[in-house]
Amino acid sequence: MAVKRYDGYRSFAYLGEAERRLELADEEAISQRVTLTPEQRRRLEGIVDLGLVISLRDHGFVLPAHQGEILDYCRQPRTAYAYRGLALSGVDVLFDSFMDSLAFFSSGRQVTWHDLLTNLGMRYCDLAHQDTVVVARGLEDFWRAKRSRQVAVVPCLEMPDPIEGDLDRLDVLYGFGIRCMGLTYNHANAFGGGCADPVDQGLTALGRQAVRRLNRLGIAIDLAHCGEKTSLQAIEASEQPVLMSHVGARRLWDVPRLKSDAVLKACAEAGGVVGIMAAPFTTQVTGQPHTIEAVMAHFEYVANLVGIEHVALGPDTLFGDHVALQRVFDAHLGLSATHEVPKSGFSGVLGMENPREAMQNALAWLVSHGYSDQEIAGVAGANVIRALRRIWLEIQPSENRAIESSENPLL
Repeated sequence: MAVKRYDGYRSFAYLGEAERRLELADEEAISQRVTLTPEQRRRLEGIVDLGLVISLRDHGFVLPAHQGEILDYCRQPRTAYAYRGLALSGVDVLFDSFMDSLAFFSSGRQVTWHDLLTNLGMRYCDLAHQDTVVVARGLEDFWRAKRSRQVAVVPCLEMPDPIEGDLDRLDVLYGFGIRCMGLTYNHANAFGGGCADPVDQGLTALGRQAVRRLNRLGIAIDLAHCGEKTSLQAIEASEQPVLMSHVGARRLWDVPRLKSDAVLKACAEAGGVVGIMAAPFTTQVTGQPHTIEAVMAHFEYVANLVGIEHVALGPDTLFGDHVALQRVFDAHLGLSATHEVPKSGFSGVLGMENPREAMQNALAWLVSHGYSDQEIAGVAGANVIRALRRIWLEIQPSENRAIESSENPLL
């Protein structure tokens, strides 16, 4: 898959070498490659050359190489972004929350409005000093980035808590480039119930108002971390399709973080898209190690349940020790209430440990398992594009019609 342009820039290099405080994780690490024959490799290259490779959730975030430095590193806003790793990833479009759920800089307990804007502004400042990653505000930016051999990043938020109930701040966030937003992050808030709640009370009155405002603005609603009742009610309340950017099938692994058949079907029936995740301790299968094979078992289950045209990939990976990060922030984020987070053992999801390898390996897996060119093109990006045209209230640009529409034989 095509390598993007990269000129050697490292995050915040404009401040001078003194800012390189820590040894960081290897951005080029590969845990496993899915083996393809030369013919299969050429076929995959042909598919991705014609269309877009879209990760519905991954993180350009780079962790320190040493676990003991993670907490202090995450409590300040100048965290590194993996420009080199993303240039090698084969990804054209990345939905990234910029780790907003960890951006509790001022209080140490919750993400405030000031924290959120600091996190966004600091990341945008760093992005402005390099030429590998560009911020996408619409579909045309996806294609422009691909033509320019750049990665388009779609800024997202995991939850709207920092707006503190002021819906006009959603408009402000749209102005700051946010194009996808969750309603809750594991636990209940003023908008609805989270997947970690023993009882989900459902979408609140403020939540319904937020859904309407997000629809009007053209911000995609993401239900990945929402509870069952809140998810179903949000799907019903939304005038546009919704996303579940990084989830799996609860039928295969019964933990609250994954989605029931009812929620998966409701999302698809409303025209939405389900992104299959690969974060540690999530998309597992009983009796199997958590590797790419388990992740793709969730993919196949969901595709058979709702139709492959409603399925995409949202690996939810980052650069560095994801398992260590989960252990460090378990108590704050309520992770162990949504899925098991063992105190020791387990080193990562073989074959899908970071953005450098996750999308490439998942698409190669589809090729090696006999999926058609059209199906692979859909999962790679076309399924997401179809939903985003409605969600983002966009008219398809004429110059891209052949490559996005039925005129393209792959789609």
